Amino acid sequence: MCGIVGVVAHQPVNQVLYDALLLLQHSGQDAAGIVTEKDSLFYTHKASGLVQNVFHTRHMRELRGNMGVGHCRYPTAGCAFSEQEVQPFYVNAPFGIVFAHNGNLTNSEELRETLFKTGLRHLNTRSDSEILLNTFALALNNIVRETETLSPDAIFQAADHVHQRCRGAYAVVAMIAGHGLLAFRDPYGIRPLIFGKHETAEGTEWMVASESVALEAMGFEVVRDVAPGETLFINRDGKLTTHQYQEKARLLPCIFEYVYLARPDSTLDGALVYDARVRMGGKLAEKIKRTAMFNDIDVVVPIPDSSRPAAMELARVLDIPYREGFVKNRYVGRTFIMPGQALRKKSVRQKLNPVKMEFKDKTVLLVDDSIVRGTTSKEIVQMARDAGARKVYFASASPPVRFSNVYGIDMPRADDLVAHRHNDDEVARIIGADALVYQDLDALEDAVREASENQLQEFETSCFSGKYVTGDIDATYLAWLSQERNEIIVSHEN
Repeated sequence: MCGIVGVVAHQPVNQVLYDALLLLQHSGQDAAGIVTEKDSLFYTHKASGLVQNVFHTRHMRELRGNMGVGHCRYPTAGCAFSEQEVQPFYVNAPFGIVFAHNGNLTNSEELRETLFKTGLRHLNTRSDSEILLNTFALALNNIVRETETLSPDAIFQAADHVHQRCRGAYAVVAMIAGHGLLAFRDPYGIRPLIFGKHETAEGTEWMVASESVALEAMGFEVVRDVAPGETLFINRDGKLTTHQYQEKARLLPCIFEYVYLARPDSTLDGALVYDARVRMGGKLAEKIKRTAMFNDIDVVVPIPDSSRPAAMELARVLDIPYREGFVKNRYVGRTFIMPGQALRKKSVRQKLNPVKMEFKDKTVLLVDDSIVRGTTSKEIVQMARDAGARKVYFASASPPVRFSNVYGIDMPRADDLVAHRHNDDEVARIIGADALVYQDLDALEDAVREASENQLQEFETSCFSGKYVTGDIDATYLAWLSQERNEIIVSHEN
């Protein structure tokens, strides 16, 4: 889960890239970077921290040129933080390539070993993004050596090689010095990628980004989502060429994007995220009507911000008052993507403060988008009790998160997931709620499907269902991933 953006324009792109990264900041608050290109030279600035803290006027002045790539980083499974891992990444051959990646490879160790054995590519980090870049660069180098020219077809062949060799989730925006911008998406379309255009007197300008909100806010007209297995190449003059990988391409977007990860004003693969979340609330309300808690609820309170659309619709369908019972400190990061349990727990009370009049002597239904580890939910339930609630019920707009996610979301260890070994009643006791209700997976899928007007039919749902669409995940891999995560946590604590 990272934010990525690439632009080809007829004017300097530094400000557009910066503004787009601000709009994608929710996707990653760990680090940010921008690389631009002018006269086949790359200009780079990247560092750890929020976008607004990484870039200052002196940095922006040095980011020259009409083509560029930006990235805001969110560390994923098995990935320890290092300044060297701040993207975009760069390799000098062939031609000079800059590369920004959102997702997670599931065969990264196999690929790393292959690259090591060839001796032709040097890897300087543990990041799977660097592995992906070098796999592409090596393929492109071999193809260009045979053809003696860099053409769109050569780029497409190299991207096809990536699809054949790499498994997992990846959406990529990259830049080749002196030539243009390219973008591609894994054959299952797990992570989102969308592109748009802007017509000017000088010609067409293009933007590719991980969410539509970046395009729309920057004045670009959305063209469409990048298809699963599709590669785009936009040359320096703004000419767009596309290519579709033919083998096993199948659209299975990550459903957790709609639950939590994406901004509500983004449209992903034809489904407006806000609409999907509203529908989640309506479907959850129908389930609550069949429970004993229904006639006991005095007020519905969302846990801001991502659960708000679902909570509002849930309250409307149940005909129960909706109240904003928590005030959010917007200067604290998203707790779900904070590293370390201690930091996450500490941040909850810094982030939320209850409005006591909405809780005192009431039976309150708290609505959240999901329950992952349960620590945040437990803190919030206790806050509601401390504010005077008579009873606290809890509703999750998504099903129980019971399985590891290996496609780019930070929930790698099943043992970290409160629902992995506990049933609904046990989870309710653990988080301190009087009762708990989860969304059904079928209902969640229907909500997103309906929001897309049935353009979407299938989804990547592994964290809920335990079914991994790439077909290469087994107990051995999950055990290895858990061990990697354990080692990183221990190293951080020491």
